[in-house]
Amino acid sequence: MNVPDPQTTLARWLSGPRFSRLPDHGPDAGPPKLSFEFFPPRTDALEAQLWACIRRLEPLAPRFVSVTYGAGGSTQARTHATVARIVTDTSLTPAAHLTCVGASRGEIDDVARQYWDAGIRHIVALRGDVPGGGPYVPHPDGYAYASDLVAGLKRVADFEISVAAYPEIHPTASSPLADLENLKRKLDAGATRAITNYFFDNATFLRFLDLALAAVRGRAFALTLAGVGTFAKGGRETQLWAGVARNPALDHLQNKVETALQRAGLEPERRRFTPHVTLARLRHPDTDKIIEWLTQHALYTSEEFAVDGFHLYSSKLTSDGSIYRIEHSYDLRGFHGETGD
Repeated sequence: MNVPDPQTTLARWLSGPRFSRLPDHGPDAGPPKLSFEFFPPRTDALEAQLWACIRRLEPLAPRFVSVTYGAGGSTQARTHATVARIVTDTSLTPAAHLTCVGASRGEIDDVARQYWDAGIRHIVALRGDVPGGGPYVPHPDGYAYASDLVAGLKRVADFEISVAAYPEIHPTASSPLADLENLKRKLDAGATRAITNYFFDNATFLRFLDLALAAVRGRAFALTLAGVGTFAKGGRETQLWAGVARNPALDHLQNKVETALQRAGLEPERRRFTPHVTLARLRHPDTDKIIEWLTQHALYTSEEFAVDGFHLYSSKLTSDGSIYRIEHSYDLRGFHGETGD
């Protein structure tokens, strides 16, 4: 694997645009929600500086703020004190970092219980780094890896858990796919979301997102069209559609895709999932004709047909209507696993 030279990457970042335009999620999506990360202060002066910073950032209403955990738990007491004060003294939602390094399962579970008792419901679960560097060796009585830690935390309490994702690939991963499999293990163990480490180029994250979405799998299933209806805009019926009969396989696939998108950092879709096939877009709708058409086709039902693949689209609303672009395509014909895979 070719690893880009850090100096070259930094030089390109300093001389080029800092970031490209954010993806257009539609007029109702709202701005992206952010999180901030704090380091527990080591001195009284740094604590005063930290709290001045927290007060300045609080009006921005981030999704959450996290407080780091030193290598081997070296900042455990300061981390706990900081997140506990954030709970009591601010409107922010704190997340405490917790690592596997240098502690037994029992010790880590005790720390987690202390967080829960203090009103902290969100943990950032990490394997952690060895103090002073060097190869990672699991504690003989501890949680070996982050996936084990996530499972253990879920046994302690119903925490919201964030885990680490690596758009530029974890240094010890053998390949991007192996790194993604490790991320999947953490999510399967009960993690709520993945958050990324720092990266200089947006393209790096977008490639990672493509790889993560490509891991969505399912098997072919059958659908039936049933019923018709309209969508309205501005008080006028502007679209005719045929409905899709509810199907557990389709609902499961939709949930998998939505979960993958949210775990990759995209906002959840606010609109109710309404599977349908668009039949017509109406520039000059005639109400009487629409009612007549709906009445004539109210009991419409199609023959069953096979779904052996699907596309993931993005859309952009323009004055001439929505423009759709295929972001990724999925073939369901070659997979024969269980529906829960």
